[in-house]
Amino acid sequence: MDWLINLFTVQDSIAHIVILYSIVIALGVYLGKIKVGGISLGVTFVLFAGILAGHFGFTGPLPTLNFLQDFGLILFVFMIGLQVGPGFFENFGRAGIKLNMLSIVAILLNIGMMFGCYYLFFDTTDPVNLPMMVGTLYGAVTNTPGLGAANEALESVFANGEVPAIASGYACAYPLGVLGIIGATLAIKYICGISFEKEEERLQAKEDKNPHEKPHFMTLRVQNEFIAGRKLVQLNEFLKRDIVCTRLYHDGHVSTPNRDTTFEVGDEVFIVCASDDAEAIKSFIGPEVKASWVEQKEKEVQPMVSRRIVVTSSKMNGKTLGKMHFSSVYGVNITRITRQGMEIFASRNHHFHVGDRIMVVGPEENVNRVAELMGNSERHLNAPNIATIFVGIIVGIIFGSLPLAIPGIPAPLKLGLAGGPLIIAILIGRFGYRMKLVTYTTTSANMMLREIGLVLFLASVGIKAGAGFWDTVIAGDGLKYVGTGFLITIIPILIVGTIARMKYNFNYFTIMGMIAGTYTDPPALAYANNICSHDTPAIGYSTVYPLSMFLRIFTAQIIVLFFCG
Repeated sequence: MDWLINLFTVQDSIAHIVILYSIVIALGVYLGKIKVGGISLGVTFVLFAGILAGHFGFTGPLPTLNFLQDFGLILFVFMIGLQVGPGFFENFGRAGIKLNMLSIVAILLNIGMMFGCYYLFFDTTDPVNLPMMVGTLYGAVTNTPGLGAANEALESVFANGEVPAIASGYACAYPLGVLGIIGATLAIKYICGISFEKEEERLQAKEDKNPHEKPHFMTLRVQNEFIAGRKLVQLNEFLKRDIVCTRLYHDGHVSTPNRDTTFEVGDEVFIVCASDDAEAIKSFIGPEVKASWVEQKEKEVQPMVSRRIVVTSSKMNGKTLGKMHFSSVYGVNITRITRQGMEIFASRNHHFHVGDRIMVVGPEENVNRVAELMGNSERHLNAPNIATIFVGIIVGIIFGSLPLAIPGIPAPLKLGLAGGPLIIAILIGRFGYRMKLVTYTTTSANMMLREIGLVLFLASVGIKAGAGFWDTVIAGDGLKYVGTGFLITIIPILIVGTIARMKYNFNYFTIMGMIAGTYTDPPALAYANNICSHDTPAIGYSTVYPLSMFLRIFTAQIIVLFFCG
């Protein structure tokens, strides 16, 4: 039986390391699925499993733990960057700017609360307390990448000494952080006197006004002499409304117009438009007529359809929605775009990327033409672009290692192993098409690589922190970390959520999604989705998530390098 004992005790053995991580990760994942009050801690429970293993001496060589921790962190943040990168600069529409500004205010309030609690409740002469409060901050906002960034920055600040085990503060604050986010969000409902039913009615009323939901069909005779000799693309510009012209009757012949087709007085056109726009379009073009040339059979083979099409043609990589002229040339409208599971506003400046899924509305024949143009072949997405990932990681590590000397700072400022790969991944995800880089990975592949990186990081941090967890938390300031973490969680939410409602009158479900995205907290988003029948929480979440994730990671390093040295 010595061989079996050695597997669990001989730390230098590769088999021992594999068994150690497998036990910690598997145990943490399974326990993380247990729900209390409908809420679970999810994969973050791997950290607690690691702490338990480390506490009982089930550990490994420190260099190996450090390597797996840093490699897991790099993989995790890089895959996050690839996911949020394409939409990072596209979530700043009018409402998006307000939501992101509110998100920034919440992040700054979290940091302000952390410093306030530090000066009120802790001994400021002890150099360990502030780093521990940084760990508590990131547990309170349930942001694991920020913990990784702070931990990595601390290694440069405490290069000649023992790095504080800030994962202990994170572990103390995280459980109440998850509950506090949902609880504080619900408190806003009562503070602002919000009714779920009325919020649903507001959403439904807004949805009913969506021009893409109510197409209107009509045949018009061109009478406006101003239109004579004008092209279809000019007609769209004059009207400033979306119209689809599917048939043109001219000199006894029926044709399918394109953007360069010209109109003459007396022509008859078959128009599809929004119901609300029909009267204005009639007034501009001419009266509605009953056209004998539009056969019923033709109407039957040209129904209006909505279809989700996936972009798989590399030729579409980087193309701008506004320059594709879908409405005027292809006779369809793009109503929504999904990228890596996140809804993106279909603005004219949107750049298509391989893997985007677009909702196309229009005549069936025209939708089929767009499907051919975009590729629409799931098979082409199955091959992973591994080279792009590791090229990006190389560049990210080099970029993160660039030292920036700042007077008064004990160590050069570096973006490090978290910030460097994150920024490069965002830039590659957004602009990689210009260098002929296809950055698409399926949502499942991205999640798999991300989760592998995350569990490696959490397991490593937990195992390393486990040895001193009892002295630091149970016999130390553990209750203070729990209490201050709860304050850090709820007070910024109550302030920002109330402002979002009272000042900007955002829908409550949008606010729920915005708060969940600001705290990068999937359980809070899942709760919001459960009580809302629309996708409004997900849109709010995806609008602020990219910038929030970046700021959480970046501010973690700034706090450590400026204040913990």
